[in-house]
Amino acid sequence: MDTFSELPLSPALQQGVHAAGYATPTEIQAQSLPAILAGRDVIAHAPTGSGKTAAFALGLLHRLDPSLLRAQALVLCPTRELADQVARQIRKLAVAIPNLKVSLFCGGTPLAPQLASLEAHDPQVVVGTPGRVQELLRKKVLHLGGVRVLVLDEADRMLDMGFEEAIDEIVKKTPQNRQSLLFSATYPDEIRAIAQTMLRDALEVGVAGAAHKPDIEQRFFEVEPARKQPALAALLGGFGDDSAVVFCNTRKDVDEVADSLRHYGFSALALHGEMEQRDRDEVLVRFANRSCNVLVASDVAARGLDIEDLGIVVNYELPSDADTFQHRVGRTARAGKSGIAISLASARELPRAQRIEELLGTPIQWLRAPAAAPKAGSAPPAPMATLRIDAGKTDKLRPGDVLGALTGDAGLNAKDIGKIAIFATRSYVAIERKQANNALKRLQEGKIKGRKFRVSKL
Repeated sequence: MDTFSELPLSPALQQGVHAAGYATPTEIQAQSLPAILAGRDVIAHAPTGSGKTAAFALGLLHRLDPSLLRAQALVLCPTRELADQVARQIRKLAVAIPNLKVSLFCGGTPLAPQLASLEAHDPQVVVGTPGRVQELLRKKVLHLGGVRVLVLDEADRMLDMGFEEAIDEIVKKTPQNRQSLLFSATYPDEIRAIAQTMLRDALEVGVAGAAHKPDIEQRFFEVEPARKQPALAALLGGFGDDSAVVFCNTRKDVDEVADSLRHYGFSALALHGEMEQRDRDEVLVRFANRSCNVLVASDVAARGLDIEDLGIVVNYELPSDADTFQHRVGRTARAGKSGIAISLASARELPRAQRIEELLGTPIQWLRAPAAAPKAGSAPPAPMATLRIDAGKTDKLRPGDVLGALTGDAGLNAKDIGKIAIFATRSYVAIERKQANNALKRLQEGKIKGRKFRVSKL
């Protein structure tokens, strides 16, 4: 299969493929889509960034009847960030399908709006995390008796996070004759076991081999623990204002490393699983809009991150297993781009390095870490800053309203304004750093869409 036009997709879905900018199917799409569209159960294991979301999204949309107001497809994801990413991609591919409702149900967000949405009418597509979907089922407000396609996305991570019982309860609420699609970056024994109970006569496909490896330059540095923070700052300082994600093994390290990088001048933010959802949202918005140039994260919190043009990934400490290493470095070099993976390891981490060597299939070349620590405050800050407006979709606020207020009364040049993100009750706009205080003052003194709102700088 060389083009999407060879697939038996409806004209509406072909239009969605074109609108999404897809031309040539990726390896995993070419292997899995014919079977998925034919209605077969499929097990697909492929690395992050290989195009698996589009594969199952097209498959489930192919089987929908938009005239039926009931849940016909269910996608379970390990984190809210990944679920949100999946829901957005499904909506993008379904742009030409009228009256299609795609609902996102995740923990860490208010329950009331989700209950109200279900009361209005059932969505045809449900995307969510296992805990929240399980909660809605127990409240008897979500009904899965009409599900035609069930997708487990990043199934390996959902099991790692302890969702096996929740998944089992949810699956039992779906019809036995459904189509089941299981997507996973790795394929451990636990996944094989769940596949045997959930899938029927499944086709197994996978992407592996050197020809499909992303273009990632691996750099390994042996650094003793006491030298890691200054060495990290020195290494990152060599990349200018390029965005980087630094992975840590513990929440304590996440907070300490973020504090250390801020000391050296970086616009660094921490992201870990114990943060409130609103705080996590703000961190991800600021990283995506280039108001933060280093994101320091734990593995669970960063699952599902899909940041465009992420050039650098750092292992502040080597993970205990090679699969986690693969997940981390897979954040860079996506969609055909190249990337750099930096790993800092002390002498006690060398057994972990041996397992990673086996994964890479080549001996690790150890490099010498910078000996001198950079001066405090010497690192380049992020190029943008973020303003928060305490108004959002519930106030009928749109990106154009914010842009109009900034380029109109506030007098800013459009080139100084970056990404604008609108949430239910708040909005965020990235401003060129040197213009941020001026923009803040103008918005605080002026109006947006004829109304005054509270505006603050993050």
